Amino acid sequence: MKTFSSMATLWSKISAALPPNEEQFPLQFSDTVESSVVDVLKRSRQQLYGDATSASRSLGAQIILDFSWEKLNTGTWRHVDKEWRRVYSYGCLFKVAAQCRDGPSENEVLQAVRTCDMGLLMGAAVMDNILQVIVGILQDEVRKSSKEEDEPVERLKLEQPHVPVIRQEFAIPRVKCPSLESFNTNQLLPLKPVILEGIIEHWPALNGHRWSIEYLRSVAGCRTVPVEVGSRYTDEEWSQTLITVNEFIDRYIMNKDGVTGLGYLAQHQLFDQIPELKEDIRLPDYCCLGEEDEDNITVNAWFGPGGTVSPLHQDPQQNFLAQVVGSKYIRLYSPEDTDKLYPHQSQLLHNTSQVEVENPDMERFPEFAKAPYLECVLQPGDVLFIPVRHWHYVRSLELSFSVSFWWS
Repeated sequence: MKTFSSMATLWSKISAALPPNEEQFPLQFSDTVESSVVDVLKRSRQQLYGDATSASRSLGAQIILDFSWEKLNTGTWRHVDKEWRRVYSYGCLFKVAAQCRDGPSENEVLQAVRTCDMGLLMGAAVMDNILQVIVGILQDEVRKSSKEEDEPVERLKLEQPHVPVIRQEFAIPRVKCPSLESFNTNQLLPLKPVILEGIIEHWPALNGHRWSIEYLRSVAGCRTVPVEVGSRYTDEEWSQTLITVNEFIDRYIMNKDGVTGLGYLAQHQLFDQIPELKEDIRLPDYCCLGEEDEDNITVNAWFGPGGTVSPLHQDPQQNFLAQVVGSKYIRLYSPEDTDKLYPHQSQLLHNTSQVEVENPDMERFPEFAKAPYLECVLQPGDVLFIPVRHWHYVRSLELSFSVSFWWS
């Protein structure tokens, strides 16, 4: 197993991103965090700046991670105290330091990238988001290494998707680059769906940095992300897993490992996790008509093979769905027709319909056929405005990457 030639410089880059000494390394928590845990954190901080064996550094970090992981997995996520998420991030930071201190191998550096990602996904930002800074340093090293290997470019066998025919009377209207005033008057205030054309043509993701498989591997391949496994989240066998973007592409896009199920990188704030990808997109100007700051707009990635389905459901915010790669069939229903859409009775799925839109059980759901709808095939460069609480069903027709912007 090879080690990076520049490992001494790798640690010098990481240590340069850390505070210069122990006194300037902050460790302040509320009373939620037991003093015994704070003591272990302080000991790990001491080991970071002092002489300690690799084993003792790793052990201290693992104790912090194990203890805080238990807290993160007790009760529902929204009731987890943010202080424990901060403790978890510190545990990840100390673990990365232990992994990278003494001439790590390529595999150990990849493990350190995963540790950073676990902190970014499950923890809360500490020390000006130090994990984001460190993962950038590590990723540069991984990239240098993979460039030296120069793997052959992959070619994905693309089949022509079967595109549903959209009849004119059901088609979502299309408008090319409306003014802010026109969009506000004709679509936003009356809450009318529309496809906006020509408003994201300037995105690097559609031009200079086209989101090919090769590009996504180069920018995000070694990063760990949450992936949904199964046809749709309402299925009993549906689950979630954490794998790297490379593993996701190999398994679910290239079908290298003989995996038969569907995988979907869905509703994930990938652009906060990987800022390089964020530079390839822009917030739609029309979001400025909302009442909140830009910081409160939720930007999600939706990346997967053909056949992924988001069941008919509604969201509590306005949504711009921008199509970057591939195409999707989408159907919309007005919130006025909710009674004909048979939402689940459970609190967990009350925003999701029980009806399988393209294969409805008319005996169980007789009123569904009476609900009027609009539909479209969303193509690269299109942006669909889905008004707040409008029910929407989405099926990808081929390999697809979409970006959603939820705003109020």
